[in-house]
Amino acid sequence: MERNLALEVVRVTEAAALAAARLMGRGDNIAADQAAVTAMRKSLNFVQFKGRVVIGEGERDEAPMLFIGEEVGASDTPRVDIAVDPLEGTTIVATGGNNALAVIAIAEEGGFLHAPDTYMQKIAVGPKAKGSVDISASPTENLRSVAKALKVYVEDLCVVILDRPRHQELIRECRESGARIKLIGDGDVAGAIATAKEESGVNILMGTGGAPEGVLAAAALKCLGGDFQGILKFRNKEEAERAKAMGIDDPNRVYALEDLARSDVMFAATGVTFGDYLKGVRFFSGGAHTQSIVMRSRSRTIRTIDTTHYFEFKPRYE
Repeated sequence: MERNLALEVVRVTEAAALAAARLMGRGDNIAADQAAVTAMRKSLNFVQFKGRVVIGEGERDEAPMLFIGEEVGASDTPRVDIAVDPLEGTTIVATGGNNALAVIAIAEEGGFLHAPDTYMQKIAVGPKAKGSVDISASPTENLRSVAKALKVYVEDLCVVILDRPRHQELIRECRESGARIKLIGDGDVAGAIATAKEESGVNILMGTGGAPEGVLAAAALKCLGGDFQGILKFRNKEEAERAKAMGIDDPNRVYALEDLARSDVMFAATGVTFGDYLKGVRFFSGGAHTQSIVMRSRSRTIRTIDTTHYFEFKPRYE
């Protein structure tokens, strides 16, 4: 991919963020997600590429738009694979919380793991701790290894974990090790990205969340120089069978970052609500401000883009 498509698709994440932000705090996560999906799909069809959605809102029969396998774009070339999460943090937006994002990643054809809509055990760190984690090791061992890499005490570390009943044992062990914990209700893509930003105060992400979000997090951390590992965790026989049909033969395989995002990747995200990495949408009379991040793994270029949108001069949410 010679063109930096991320600079073009940031308009797509901006459109999704603006649409979803209109519903912040309204208590309707379904409506917020649908608004983001509709805006993102409409905007994608103006981008000069031929994109195939490999990480999307679900299967064709379950998702009306941006389903896995859907093709988008306004041109026949270049041909790319797309991973999207129009609204990463639907519950966050519904409740007016922090760290909701609109996210897209682009790779060459075959560049992303075709992850089924199941769970994934994850561990993620920023550049300074790259190579120090092993998802097969215990949380305590990983915390000690990361602390050594960062040249700090375990007590100085902050672990971000989704606040779920399934993580009770993980939380207990992290606390017993002495590490500090930041529990989040949703949005583990944002949590993974935050490990690469020192100002966020987050050093490591652990726990089990969505597998599609794991691929998106891996794409972002590849651009940021961080590290990521994941293991698929099927919730039932049907998910395991669907994964096998998608080419996943070893259910216990440890996926390294390069297994999830294999080629040169580009990543763009726009803040919907305020978070550790990006500011959220701020509306004013006649327009809005957004903040986005645009990254490319090949050049390790990271751009933060602050945009002012005047709705009078362009179609709304485009």
